[in-house]
Amino acid sequence: MANYKPVFLTIYAAVVVGVVVSSFYVFSAVYSSSSSSSSSSSSSLWFSPAQNQVSNCSHLTVVNVSLGSASQTQSKSMMPIWEVPPSGSKMPPLKTFKLTKELVQQRVKDNVVVVTFGNYAFMDFILTWVKHLTDLGVDNLLVELNCDAGAMDTKMVEALYWKGVPVFDMGGHMSTIDVGWGSKAFHKMGRQKVILIDAILPMGFEILMCDTDVVWLKNPLPYLARFPEADILTSTDQVVPTVVDDSLDNWQQVGAAYNIGIFHWRPSNSAKQLAREWKELLLADANLWDQNGFNDLVRRQLGPSVDEESGLAYAYDGNLKLGLLPASIFCSGHTYFVQAMYQQLRLEPYAVHTTFQYAGTEGKRHRLREAMVFYDPPDYYDASESYAGGFLTFNPSIPKSLLLDGEHNLESHFDLVNYQIKQIRTALAVTSLLNRTLVKTMLNELPEDEFGPPIRIREYSLFANPSMPKKVKESWLDVNFCQEGSRGCEVSNSTSQAGVLKFPKRSSEETYKTVFSSFKDVKVIQFSSMQDAFTGFADKSREDKFRKRVKAYTGLWCCVENHTPGHILYDIYWDEKPNWKPKPPQTPEEDHHLL
Repeated sequence: MANYKPVFLTIYAAVVVGVVVSSFYVFSAVYSSSSSSSSSSSSSLWFSPAQNQVSNCSHLTVVNVSLGSASQTQSKSMMPIWEVPPSGSKMPPLKTFKLTKELVQQRVKDNVVVVTFGNYAFMDFILTWVKHLTDLGVDNLLVELNCDAGAMDTKMVEALYWKGVPVFDMGGHMSTIDVGWGSKAFHKMGRQKVILIDAILPMGFEILMCDTDVVWLKNPLPYLARFPEADILTSTDQVVPTVVDDSLDNWQQVGAAYNIGIFHWRPSNSAKQLAREWKELLLADANLWDQNGFNDLVRRQLGPSVDEESGLAYAYDGNLKLGLLPASIFCSGHTYFVQAMYQQLRLEPYAVHTTFQYAGTEGKRHRLREAMVFYDPPDYYDASESYAGGFLTFNPSIPKSLLLDGEHNLESHFDLVNYQIKQIRTALAVTSLLNRTLVKTMLNELPEDEFGPPIRIREYSLFANPSMPKKVKESWLDVNFCQEGSRGCEVSNSTSQAGVLKFPKRSSEETYKTVFSSFKDVKVIQFSSMQDAFTGFADKSREDKFRKRVKAYTGLWCCVENHTPGHILYDIYWDEKPNWKPKPPQTPEEDHHLL
C-alpha cells in the first residue's frame, strides 16, 4: 500500500483542484444569473411618461434575451433584453434597423422563433408578453411594432433602444393608436401578420406566432415539439372540451373557429403555399378578416386523420397536417376566465388569450390584471403615489332571497343585478367625492368637462397581487355604517378601536368631507357596505355630470328572442323609475347603447 500512496495523493490533489475550479464556475454563473435577474426585474422595464408618446410609424422590434447557456445557438455579441446600453454609447444609425434572415437566425433556437406584433398603444402588453416568456426561459423572440414606413419615429426607436430592446424596421404602414375590432386599421394589422409569416417561412424557420394580448404561463416549446409531423398547430374558440388530458383537441368535434391568436407553423411546402395564398387572398379584399380567410382556406379540405395516435388531420390541400391545440390549456378568455376549464380538468395552462370579452383593450388589460398576470409599474399599486387620495373598497351585500328564492328568469336576473348596480353607483359617488381610487370595476376615459372628474379604478384582486406593497395594506381603515342617533353613532373623525370608524348612514357630502379629511394619509378605506351610504352631491352641476358619467358605465343584456332591438339595457338609476321592468328599448332615443 505504501507503494501506491503517491498515486492516491496525486488523484486526491486532482479531485480537490477540480472541485475548486468547478465551484468557481458555478458561483460565477449564479452571480451572473442573479445580476441578470435583478436587471430584468428592475423598474427600467417600464416607460416613463416622457417616453410614452404616440408616434406615426412602424418597426419590427427584435427582443434579444441572453439567459446563460440556454441560448447556445445565438450570438454572444447581442445585448440582453432589459440591459441598458453603456453610458456614453451612441445609438446605431436608423438605416441599420432592418429585418434580415441573418437577424432572425440570431434569435432562432432549435430552428424556432416566437413572434408577436402590435403598435405603440399596446406597449404594456408587449412588455408583459416579453417578460412572461423570458421568465419562462424562452429567449428566441421577435416582436413586430407597427408604424408608418418612411417616417421612422426616432423617439420611439430611441426609447426602446435605451431600454435594451433593439428595434428593426418592417415597414408596416400602421397607426400607433388603439385599433378597434373590425376597423380598417384592425384588418390592416392582420395583414401584417400574414406578410411576416410569408416572409419568415421561406427562410426555413419554424414560427410560433401569437397576438400581444396572449400571456404565456408555461413554456410552450416542449409541447409543440411533441408533434413534429404537424405543419400547423392552431388554437381555437372551442368552449366545450373534446379531451380531458393535454392531447390535441379532437378535430372532428371542434365546431368553433380556428383562432389565429396562437398558432405554430413549420416551413413545409404545404405551409408555405398556404401562407402565400392566404396573403394574396387578404391583399385582394381589404374587408376580409384575416382569421376568416385562414379558416376558409384550411377548411377547404378537412380530414381524414393522419394516424390513430397524434390527433393530426389532413387539411387545406390534402397534404397539410393540422393539429388543434387543446382549448383547456391554450386558453381563450372564456375557457380561462369564465370556465377555468384547466382547473376543472386539473391541468396546467400554457397560455391565456384575452378573447370572449367585449370592452376593447381596456377590458383585456383589466382581465389580465384581475388574474394577476399583467405587469404594471410600482406606482400602480400605490394610488397615493400618483394621485391625492388612496384606495376605496367595500363589501357588497346580496340578500340570499335574490340568489336562491323563486324562478330563475329574466326578471329575477335583473332584480339581482340591479341590487348590485345601486351599490356600485353609491361607491362611485363616494369615490369621486373623496378623490380616491375604487377597487371594483372597469371603466373607460370620458371628457371631464362633460362628465365631471374622472373616477379611477383598480381590479378586485389588487390587494391579493404579490406586487402590492406591504405599506399599502398596513395603512387601512375599516368604516362600519351605523344608524344615526343610535349609541356610538356620532359624527366623529376618531376611531372607536384600532383601524375602525363608525359612520352614520345617509350622510351628506359635507359630512363625508368633514370626517374623512382627517384620513387623507390612509392608503385604503374599506366600507362595510354601500347600502344607503350617501344622499347625493350638494352641487347640482356636479350631480348632473356624475349621473351622465355613470350612466355610460352600464352595458346590456342579450338576447331577446324575435325582437328588434334584441337587447335590454342595464339602468344604473333603475330605482328612480316607478314600476321599472326589464324590456328592450322602445325607441331609438331610449337605446343609449347607440349613443
